[in-house]
Amino acid sequence: MNEMTWEELENACRSCEKCPLSATRTNCVFGTGNRQARLMFVGEAPGEQEDRTGTPFVGRAGQLLDRFLFAVDIKREDVYIANILKCRPPKNRDPLPTEEDACIDYLRAQVRLIRPKMIVCLGRIAAMRLISPDYKITKQHGEWVERGGFLMTAVYHPAALLRDPRKNEEMLADMESIKAKLDETY
Repeated sequence: MNEMTWEELENACRSCEKCPLSATRTNCVFGTGNRQARLMFVGEAPGEQEDRTGTPFVGRAGQLLDRFLFAVDIKREDVYIANILKCRPPKNRDPLPTEEDACIDYLRAQVRLIRPKMIVCLGRIAAMRLISPDYKITKQHGEWVERGGFLMTAVYHPAALLRDPRKNEEMLADMESIKAKLDETY
């Protein structure tokens, strides 16, 4: 995608028909937050609540993410949150590689416009797409790498924490690390 303005990019995304998910979406879930953010969170795909509202991470998983942000004194309005896919897969199944391929340029354009210092992948699927295809979330979460001039890490997806709250302590430690790195980037 050539350089686009936010408005052009959002309009292109909302009218996208590059994959079959466009036919089943209620709303395109473009992204939300501070468009000059130093910190960007990237999930895999919208869920049911997100598809309804057009805003990423507003369901139960999003509410849990908000609690973790609050716990480490990061304001949601200071970050930008997006997903790889902009349309909800049926029954919240994992995104197909062809769907990711069809949508990834929208995310890349968002990153180019925002120019964050740090990108945090929310969950295994985002980490496998953005950090490394063989990324192991249970072993590598919280580890920092540099890719394309960005500091990157991955944390457990908040939906995974809802299913297994025993990982909450690890998530809090990862979020504390994110906050420390964020404070270093000033």
